[in-house]
Amino acid sequence: MTIPAPPPAPAPLAERRIALVDLLDRLLAGGVVLSGDLTLRIADVDLVRVDLKALISSVGENVGSPWEGET
Repeated sequence: MTIPAPPPAPAPLAERRIALVDLLDRLLAGGVVLSGDLTLRIADVDLVRVDLKALISSVGENVGSPWEGET
């Protein structure tokens, strides 16, 4: 009786080739949250601070708009 060989291990992430379209499709299907902070400082004095937060997701007919019915 022979033991079947295990399936080959997937290639390391750095060696995988994924088309940009496929990557965007995967990200948008689940949604992506982007956040960042930008501070303009001169001589240890904060002059301008900007906090950025964005949710990027795909939209379809099955997903309702959060602004539906608002006037």
